[in-house]
Amino acid sequence: MLNTLTIWNFALLEQVQIDFDKGLNILTGETGAGKSILIDALGAMLGNRLSTDFIRTGTDWLRVEAIFSLENQQNVIDYLAENAIDASEGELIITRQITSNGRGTILINGCHTTVAVLKKLGTLLVDIHGQNENLALLNATNQYKLVDGSDDRIKVALRDYQVAYKTLKEKEQQLADKEKNSADNAQKLDMLKWQVQEIEAAQLQDNEDEELEREIKKLSNAEKISNYIGEACQNLYGGGNSGIGIVSGLEEVVENLKDLSRYDESLEEVTNTIKEAYIQIKEAAYEVRDYGDELEFNPQLLDKLQSRMDVIDKLQKKYGATIEDILAFKDKAQKQLEDIENFDGDIAAIKQEIEKAKKDALALAQRLTELRKQAGDRLSMAIEEHLHELGMPDARLEIAVNEAEQLSNLGADELEILFSANPGQEPRPIQKVASGGELSRIALSIKAVTAFRDDSPASMIFDEIDTGIGGRTAQMVAERIAMVAADKQVLCITHLPQIACMADVHLYINKQVNNGMTYTSVKALTEGERVNEIARMASGVDVSAASLDNAREMLTNAGLKKQQYSRKLG
Repeated sequence: MLNTLTIWNFALLEQVQIDFDKGLNILTGETGAGKSILIDALGAMLGNRLSTDFIRTGTDWLRVEAIFSLENQQNVIDYLAENAIDASEGELIITRQITSNGRGTILINGCHTTVAVLKKLGTLLVDIHGQNENLALLNATNQYKLVDGSDDRIKVALRDYQVAYKTLKEKEQQLADKEKNSADNAQKLDMLKWQVQEIEAAQLQDNEDEELEREIKKLSNAEKISNYIGEACQNLYGGGNSGIGIVSGLEEVVENLKDLSRYDESLEEVTNTIKEAYIQIKEAAYEVRDYGDELEFNPQLLDKLQSRMDVIDKLQKKYGATIEDILAFKDKAQKQLEDIENFDGDIAAIKQEIEKAKKDALALAQRLTELRKQAGDRLSMAIEEHLHELGMPDARLEIAVNEAEQLSNLGADELEILFSANPGQEPRPIQKVASGGELSRIALSIKAVTAFRDDSPASMIFDEIDTGIGGRTAQMVAERIAMVAADKQVLCITHLPQIACMADVHLYINKQVNNGMTYTSVKALTEGERVNEIARMASGVDVSAASLDNAREMLTNAGLKKQQYSRKLG
C-alpha cells in the first residue's frame, strides 16, 4: 500500500507531501490545478519515463519519493530478495531523481538500481487504470489471469497440467536430440569401436603406470645401485677403512660390555641399548645384502617395460592423463556405442513415452478447459450485471474459451473477451468493437467482480475514469469504485461529486500564483471542507445553502453504501 508520496520541483509542484490511507483516496480540484502531474510523478516511481522537461522552471533537479508498506505483499518481497534489496523492515522507500544535465538516479531501500528493475517492481505495487491502461484488457496474459484467478480449482488443475506438459516437452526434446544426432551415427560408430578396442587391447591395470615408472627407474640405474649396495655391505660386514664392519664391530662391543658387567653393573642399561641397536642393524644388513643378491641388470626386461610404458603414454595423450581417466573414457565410449546400436529401439521407446505423456497432458488440459468454461460463464454473467448498471443496459459480454491449435504451457485453450453494446449485434472481440469509454466501464466491472479475490497489486489508480459520464451512470461508477476500495487501496482523480463523496480520504489540489510563479498544493479536507468541495463540484463556483444540503445528503448516502460493501466483503 502507498503510504506517502513526496515531490520536489516537479512541474508546478515545488514541494508537496501527500499522505494516503487505506480505502478510497479521492483527488479533486479545478481543471489545470495539477492532478495529472501527480499521476506523472507517481508513474515515475513505477518505472515510467522521466525527462528533464518535468523539472520545475528555475531549478536544476527534481526528486520524487514514495513510501510503501509491504504487509501481505509476499510477491513484492520475493522480487526484492531476487534483486538483493533488503525488505526486512516491512517498508519500501523508492527515490528517483533527475538533474538538468539528464543524469538520473534510482534508489530502492537505499540500493542503486535500474529502470528495468523499477518498472517490474511497479507492476507489483500499483495498478494504474485509465483510458490508455484499459488496453491491458486486450493482453492475452491478463485474460488468462482473469479467468484462472477466479477459481482455486483452476489453479490446481493448471499446476497439474503444467507438470505433465513439461514432461511432454522434455520427451519431445529428447527425441529431437536423438534424431538430430542420427546422421553422424555411422561415422561415429566406427570411431567409437576403434577407440574401445584400442583401450581394451592394452589390458590396462589400475596404477600400472606408477609401478612401471618405478621399475624402469630401478633397472635404468642398476649399475649405480649395485655400487651403492657394495659399499654399504663393505661397511656393514667388514673390509672398510677400519678393516672391521659395523655389524662385527657392534657384536664385539656387545660381548665386551657383557664381560665388563661381571665386574660392574652400572653400564647394564647402556649395554642393553647397544645390544638392541646391534640386532636392528644386523637385520637391516641382511635386507641390504639380500637386495644386492637379487639385483640383476636385465636389458631385455628394461626394453619390455619401456615398450609397455610407451603404449600407456600413447593412450594418455589420446584419452586422459591417468589410467583412471583412460578407463573412464572407455566406459563413456561403450555407453555411446550402446546408445547408437540401440538407436532404433530407443527412438521407438521415446515415441511411446511421448504418446503417453501427450495423452496425460490432453486429459489434464480437457479438465482445465471445462473449469475455465465454467469460470468464464460465471464471470461473464457477473460482469454483464455491472455493465447494465453502468449505463449499458443492452451490453453483452462473453469470455470465450476456444480450442487452441496446439498445446501450450497454459493448456489447450485460447481465451477471448467478446462484447456487444447494442441489441441485434453479436458479441465480437472487444478490441474491434469497444470504444475507450466502453473499455473503461468493462475494466471497472471486471475489477468490481474480482478485486477482492485476485492477486493484483494492493494499490490501484483510476485516472479520470469518469470522463464523458454523468447522472445515474456516474453514481453507478462511484459505487463500483467504492466496491473495489473495500478491499484495495484506490487512488482516484475525478470531477464528479458522485464519486468524490465516496472518499475515505479526500485530497484537494489547489493552484495559486505568487510573484509570477505558479504553485500547486495538496490538502486533506476536513468533513466541513468536504461538504463545500462536493457542493462546488455539483453546482459550480456559486455554492448555495441548497447545494450544501445536497452535498451533506450525498455524503450521508455514500457512507451507507460503503458500510454495505464492507459488510458484504466481511
